[in-house]
Amino acid sequence: MKIVLENLTKLYPNRNKKIKEEVVAVNNFCFEIPDGKLIGLLGPSGCGKSTTLNMICGLEKPTEGRIYFGDDDVTDLPPENRGVGMVFQSYALYPHLTARQNIMFPLENLKGEAKLTKEEMIAKAEEAAKLVQIERLLDRKPSEMSGGQQQRVAIARALVKRPRVLLLDEPLSNLDARLRLQTREEIRRIQRETGITTVFVTHDQEEAMSISDQIVVMEAGVVQQIAKPQEVYDNPANLFVAKFLGTPPINVFKGQVKGGALYIGENRVMEVKGIADRPVTVGIRPEGFVPDADGPLVCGQIGVEVMGRDTSIVAKHPAMEGVQIRTIVSSDSVIDPSSDTVRFQVRPSKTILFDPSTGAVLGR
Repeated sequence: MKIVLENLTKLYPNRNKKIKEEVVAVNNFCFEIPDGKLIGLLGPSGCGKSTTLNMICGLEKPTEGRIYFGDDDVTDLPPENRGVGMVFQSYALYPHLTARQNIMFPLENLKGEAKLTKEEMIAKAEEAAKLVQIERLLDRKPSEMSGGQQQRVAIARALVKRPRVLLLDEPLSNLDARLRLQTREEIRRIQRETGITTVFVTHDQEEAMSISDQIVVMEAGVVQQIAKPQEVYDNPANLFVAKFLGTPPINVFKGQVKGGALYIGENRVMEVKGIADRPVTVGIRPEGFVPDADGPLVCGQIGVEVMGRDTSIVAKHPAMEGVQIRTIVSSDSVIDPSSDTVRFQVRPSKTILFDPSTGAVLGR
């Protein structure tokens, strides 16, 4: 099911009664979600991603704009008539019901021609449970299941009616790191098997990048960039997107282009083409640093952290923005952990120049 968001805007009254200006939660959001794709809505808390999801679901009504499922305008339809399945951050399971009964619950409210017999409901619940691999837990109550198992019950309950659209609002936030990894892989597998158009809201960029066909990065209610995950990482639309994506985050420096060369502080780092002499903000991804005894970028070494296949060099530089530089280098790199300084070559492909005042990309 294709979803079209047309000039979607949501305004709220300002809680400060002295300020008449309304709060803009979502500002003129236009996007077409292709049929059968998994889209990640990504951004910091308060950026408008959950509000967007709630408008798609029907829990919130847009101030302006229209929402289409295929060719159907669903903007004014109540949630129960939209054919959506919703999974929230809290599992919202009924504690006194078994997993089977929780999954069956949406089917018990069907009326008219859609009404099912008890045998049909049980069969559909077991089919949904098998899809999320909890068929052996159907007789357990939520208190007898782990967080990951409860989340699977919630997903099965959302899928049991075979919705046209599946909406997931921070569904992994309550799980520990290992369970998050396992459950997000399951969500991707289920989405591919069912082919249901899915919108996945998260503030965790690693989650969004690992399972999404496309990412929508939002900030202050405004869409900053829409693209495939690797495209957003390699070619961010602006400094905000560059900073938001990446673990460890991109390293940011105050720089200067002079005579066709990029300077970070006093260090002439590399040649640049097509950019006139001017101040710039320099973003270098952690994997863009190559330790080299003759490298042009001279940094103060704070520490060396060995992380198995990779090594992280923590450093500082007078022109850096932020607390410290964090680089990711090969574990084969020869590094003296007792040294006070470390020198780097910088990979041009991992270096992005931004306008210091607007954050716009100047060049890569």
